[in-house]
Amino acid sequence: MSRRKVGLADTSECGHQEKEKKMKLARNRTGLLMAGIGIAAVVLAGCTQAADESAPAEEEASSSETAGTTEVTAEAPAPFDGTVKIAIVENSGAGDYFQQFRNGAVQQAEAMGVEYEIYDAQADNAKQATDMETAIGSGVDGIIVRHGNTDTMCPLINDALDAGIPVVIYDVEISECAPRAIETSQSDFDLAETVLTQMAADMGSDINVGYVNVFGIAPLDRRHTIWEEFKTANNWTESFFVGEFTNSVATDNAQLVDAALKANSGVTAIFAPYDEFTKGTVSAIEQNAMEGSVAAYGIDISNADIEVMTAENSPWKATAATDPNAIGAAVVRTMILHLAGELDENEYQFPGVLVTQDFLVSEGITNMDELRAALPALNLTSVMAADWIPAVSF
Repeated sequence: MSRRKVGLADTSECGHQEKEKKMKLARNRTGLLMAGIGIAAVVLAGCTQAADESAPAEEEASSSETAGTTEVTAEAPAPFDGTVKIAIVENSGAGDYFQQFRNGAVQQAEAMGVEYEIYDAQADNAKQATDMETAIGSGVDGIIVRHGNTDTMCPLINDALDAGIPVVIYDVEISECAPRAIETSQSDFDLAETVLTQMAADMGSDINVGYVNVFGIAPLDRRHTIWEEFKTANNWTESFFVGEFTNSVATDNAQLVDAALKANSGVTAIFAPYDEFTKGTVSAIEQNAMEGSVAAYGIDISNADIEVMTAENSPWKATAATDPNAIGAAVVRTMILHLAGELDENEYQFPGVLVTQDFLVSEGITNMDELRAALPALNLTSVMAADWIPAVSF
């Protein structure tokens, strides 16, 4: 299987294929700590999702950004000369990143005239499996699977493919267990390497560090590989490793980091490679009045993240990120191209950029629109593009 890295950044994959192999082996060591909330999944139909009171309410403002579209200069091929309907099967829709991703996906589908259903498993692996079974039986033309547990989802992905339903994956490791599916992801090795390079430059070597992560989610597993490399190369002592993935990630991890900080004096930096982890980490640092002595480094960016990073005395010093709205749109365009038979590879990656607190403050950046203007590399309208697709831009 070949991999095609798409986007505007010139980033290297040297050594990362070997790291990915290691993570595939490591992934089986431990299960993801999950806390399901025991309610039915939210199924959002194309024109009614905004009115569904069961939809996750956290960070609703992030999902309201509207998009422009590129000009269409050619007629769309089959099957887009008729009705096309897709399903998006999410592991969780809660949190800033996931809601922005959904917003981009929805706006791209609507721009193309594609009908859609969204299934939100509320961070419950078993519910996501049931949602996938429902999507397979619903008669859709294609299914996008956004995050999830490899062992849970791979058999169902193969069931969909066996039923003749094209499947596009975002951030689930399926290259070995479901190689016929189209796999998309952020360049997670590069994102982790980018922000950890900044952390090493800021903090130096021979320090006590904290770490907030979980195993069993493909992008977090890949980021963990780079963390282990940097920890060794810089002689960082890992004083604590905590983390859980729930439907209230920031709040729940703030409690874990709070306890870890109280039990481990001398920590000067914490790596939390997902923005909900990072926000929980920042909250814990502030609760312990450690803003001046403990720095936080994360991955991902949003309006809420920018607000946290630019707050006075914020300990969040840097993040590496893509624009989740743009990623969601690009993944839907991947499905559109796949349905039209215009993809020639099975694996695609989207690159990211470094965003530091100093950059945000010096440029007076307060929201995602201003960040996109300052960092054009976040714009992915030329990625997974065709002259017959109205690519959305934010």
